[in-house]
Amino acid sequence: MQQISLPELGKRLSAARKERFPKDGVRGFAPRIGVSVSTLVKMEQGKLSVSLGNYHEAARVLGLEEQFNQLFVMPTSLFDD
Repeated sequence: MQQISLPELGKRLSAARKERFPKDGVRGFAPRIGVSVSTLVKMEQGKLSVSLGNYHEAARVLGLEEQFNQLFVMPTSLFDD
């Protein structure tokens, strides 16, 4: 499984924002998710200081909430009881 760094997640957030809301820059998208422009910039840079709740809200607005909700879900194995 590929290891993903926070900066990579930030790049993915930026790409998803641009695809889903192509006319929104950070100034247009930040209010959609209820954060300041500076917080969204930090999110797109993959800064650790941003609340996980902010990332969750971004995922929800982008229609990616289900994927987000799969974080930390342990896969089941045919050999598990």
